[in-house]
Amino acid sequence: MPESQPESYTFRVNAELLEPGQIPVHESAPLAPVKDSTVKDDDFGTPALVNLILEDGMALSLAYGSSVRVQAPPPVSAPADAVRLVPHEEENYAAIVEAAAQAHPDDVRVQEVASRLGRGLNVKSGSNLRDVRDLAHMLYVNLSDAENALQVCNIITGLPFDGNFGRWNWIQSALALAARITHEAGDQETSAAYAQAVRAGDTAETDPLKAKLAAELLQRQLNQPNLYDREIHRASDSGDDRGERDWRVLRLDALLYLRAHGGSQTLSEHELDRRIRNELIAVRGLNQDL
Repeated sequence: MPESQPESYTFRVNAELLEPGQIPVHESAPLAPVKDSTVKDDDFGTPALVNLILEDGMALSLAYGSSVRVQAPPPVSAPADAVRLVPHEEENYAAIVEAAAQAHPDDVRVQEVASRLGRGLNVKSGSNLRDVRDLAHMLYVNLSDAENALQVCNIITGLPFDGNFGRWNWIQSALALAARITHEAGDQETSAAYAQAVRAGDTAETDPLKAKLAAELLQRQLNQPNLYDREIHRASDSGDDRGERDWRVLRLDALLYLRAHGGSQTLSEHELDRRIRNELIAVRGLNQDL
């Protein structure tokens, strides 16, 4: 995590899940905290509206299932518990890798990556960082081993952004994966902390003009992401299962990155959650065919 954190961060939640005390954000302005909420059905008995009463007396009506931005303080426990520091020698990152390898002794790809990492970890090496991320990815995506995958992610999730986007790419990917794993486990505070850390490089540019251009580029990437639709359809139509799987893995990585950013103007968190679930099913199904 960066040493300096904003006083608050925003995340998205479905309107019907808003809870008392949470602070909804309209455009860029935070409103008063939620005091009470009720759900109103339409004439056919289907939930249609969420009626909110805020602590200042304001009444709001929101569409059921709509995505609402909420403001919250940064997780207090994040530096110590959620996004860990680089393991000290006594923690022995090798033990984490070894435990993952022992859990899957017959998986050749896991054994190969674990063997490379067993020779030593250089956090300045992009290839080493990629091996850590790839091992976590295999454990979670291929083997549905979220527990070991999270432990492996945590080998590098505490590394700060140092201006090198080549290395940061793999750390950021591990953070996005860790955010997903903890989200699925119901630990929303820790998931939010990982997601916050994903964005460490977003505002790194200090030159005003370059910063503006970087922000515009980031927004385009969030709103118009490359999800490899053409490549996936081409591989599927030609019966290239391996090629389709590889493209779908790239799509999954892009979706995890978008989800860690809280969605965008074109893809809500709810929609991203749906797509991530579908992509995991597709990739895991293709794994069985290879």
